[in-house]
Amino acid sequence: MKFNQEEANQLIYRRRSVFPADYRDESVPDFIVNQMLENATRAPTHKNTEPWRFTVFTGNGIHRLAAFQSEVYKQVTVKDGSFREQRYLGLQSKPLQSACIIAVGMKRDDKERVPEVEEIGAVFCAVENMYLTAAAYGVGCYLSTGGVTYFEEAKSLFGLGPSDRLIGFLHVGIPKVWPQAGVRRPVAEVAQWVTE
Repeated sequence: MKFNQEEANQLIYRRRSVFPADYRDESVPDFIVNQMLENATRAPTHKNTEPWRFTVFTGNGIHRLAAFQSEVYKQVTVKDGSFREQRYLGLQSKPLQSACIIAVGMKRDDKERVPEVEEIGAVFCAVENMYLTAAAYGVGCYLSTGGVTYFEEAKSLFGLGPSDRLIGFLHVGIPKVWPQAGVRRPVAEVAQWVTE
């Protein structure tokens, strides 16, 4: 089976993180989000553990997420003395810039048949599939690992247990302008060939 290689290469080269502040005030059609999720589940997964878990927030659901994460942030940081009002307010307002937010989790294999890093890697492959799918439709994405991503207290909303991980929040929206292609180091600087 063959595909158009040049189009595939261009899709990968032109895939960019598009930040929520750069989204239009416009919804993303559900069929695109569904296709992103479908393609995410096609990522490689050792022993077919399929560790990815997604919670999709749209419409009023985004307001619910914003309220939840800001309150979790406040509860945790007031206790340890690191609370910052500006960050609290940002957690309430910034999610509202996105048409859709997909919480991305890693559900650990009950039997731990593979090292945790392999399951985390599978989830990040799934995220890249979502990025590429969105880009193919002209939709922007940005994976945020800030906010309450690493707060143990945040896992409950997403059905994650103690051995699972909240990986981050994929913000999705229609870009005002598509960003320029990214700059990367030449392959010769990051790869070596061993021929003998």
